Formats: sequence, C-alpha cells, structure tokens
Amino acid sequence: MRIFVTSRVPQEVLERLNKYDLIYHDSEKPLSKEEIINKIKDAQVLLCPLSDKIDKEIIDAGKNLKLIANYGAGYDNIDLNAAKEKGIYVTNAPAPSSAVSTAELTFTLMLALAKNLIPGERCSRQGGFLGWRPTFFLGHELRGKTLGIIGMGNIGKNLAKRALAFEMNVIYYSRHRKEDIESLNVKYLPEEEVIKNSDFLSLHTAFAPELKHMISKDQFQMMKKSAYLINAARGPLVDEKALIEALNSGEIAGAALDVYEFEPKISQELKDAKNLILCPHLGNATFEARLEMGHTALDNIDDLNAGKIPRNNLIK
Repeated sequence: MRIFVTSRVPQEVLERLNKYDLIYHDSEKPLSKEEIINKIKDAQVLLCPLSDKIDKEIIDAGKNLKLIANYGAGYDNIDLNAAKEKGIYVTNAPAPSSAVSTAELTFTLMLALAKNLIPGERCSRQGGFLGWRPTFFLGHELRGKTLGIIGMGNIGKNLAKRALAFEMNVIYYSRHRKEDIESLNVKYLPEEEVIKNSDFLSLHTAFAPELKHMISKDQFQMMKKSAYLINAARGPLVDEKALIEALNSGEIAGAALDVYEFEPKISQELKDAKNLILCPHLGNATFEARLEMGHTALDNIDDLNAGKIPRNNLIK
C-alpha cells in the first residue's frame, strides 16, 4: 500500500510507516497545492497535518485514494463531502496528551499576560531594566481572578483544573452542561455572562461555520476593560480586525493568540497591535502529544491495510 506523507513526522512514527511504500516529504516546509496534486495520483493513503488544505480538486486527483488520515484531532481542513462522494475514508487522530498540552500552553499565555512576561523580557534585553522599583512593570496575580471558558471539552476541563489550583474562579459556557466539572466548583453561565464577567476569557470550542467571528466587536464591548482574551482553539472564532481595534483603543487589556483567522498568515496590523502575544500554533506541540497523534493516525492506516474500517473514521 502506497502512502503519501506530506510533512516530516517524528522518528518513532516514521519507523512504523516504513513497512509501507512511502512518498515522504521529509521537511516542515509545506507543499504547494500543485505539488500535492502531482504526488497524490498513485497513493492509496494520504497522511497530512491539519495545516494542509485538502479540497475537492486534490481529492479528485487521488484516483486510487482510499483513506485521508489527518495527523491531528481537527479535520476542518478536509472537504468531507468530496471524500464521501468518492467513497474515501477520512480519519482524525485524537490524543489525550493533546488536551493536556493545549491547556498547559493556554495557562502559560495567561501567566505571560498577567505578569507582563514578554514586554519585560524585551525590556531586559534592550537595557531598560535599571533596578527594582515599587511601580516598575506591575502585573496581576491570578488568584481571585475569574477565568471564563467557552467550550468545556477535554481541553477546557484540563484548563479549569489548573486554574482552580491557582485559586481562580472558573465559569464556563458550553452547548452541553458538564456535571463532572461543575462538581469541582466550576459555574455554568450563559455565553454572554461568561464574556461579561471574565478577567481572562479563553476559547476552546471546535470550529463550525456558524461560529465564525463568535468573538467580534459586540463581544469586545461586553468584556471588562481589564480583561484578556486567549485563543488556542481555531483562528476564525475571533474577528481579527475587531480584535486589533479593541486592543489599540484600550477596550480590552490584552490578548494572546496561538491560532489565526488566515493561518499561517499574520497581518502586520496584528503584529503591531498593543499588548498582544503571538504564538506559532504551539498548543499541542509537545513530544508526548505529537507521538500519540502519530500512532493514532498509524492505527487508522493499519486498520485499512487489514481490511477493516479505520477506527476513527469520520465518514458515515
């Protein structure tokens, strides 16, 4: 079975792949759409990261394609309808470590915002540190502050537990109530109330077209002027133009992004915005999570090779 792998993978994952006939792009530099179309023609399986847009044109070019195995839990990069029309399986690769890793990254961003870590580090490098002073670079404690979480899945739950350990108040909104997390003294509120009452507002909902720009001008006007926004979920959830205006006008205190509306493009206006931390999609970028994802993706490929329906099949 021939497998087209569009990006470099961890060595342990590659060792499992080597029993197959590989077309392997051993690089972190993305292939162009034309390159993917050219290389997919003879492949039975496409193994790709969620940053590769797999549209109908690419799927049509895969004349022998039987499986698109996404290297990651998300799958909004793949045209599921086009795959279904061709009778092609599509799988994702959920990994428990991914939720832990993303929650840890989110909490890191919260601490960095609260403690002025990034501008403080820059100040130190540029010679601005002249000694300890009572009013120099003051930040905030997390203790006693309110964390609002929108989307209480595995990532949201992991984040809530870490916030509780820091003596924060935790409120949340999700389409479905989560009694297990509420039993830990996490309070459910309507979405608008979560937005209004949070000192830190963190997004952890999956993306759907109807959720595009769920945080935009109206939501920024609801937020406290002292509040911070963190998005380590999906870029299009946040209206970047409205975010830039909210930051530069002081409508909110700051923000941290790990994902972008037009990823991987980051506009100059976003780079120039006040009190904004920008990360290159590091949410689950840990050895533990990426290995777990890789092995899950390989389990799906092995299932297909054994004549079984892949265990994480998304096509019904």
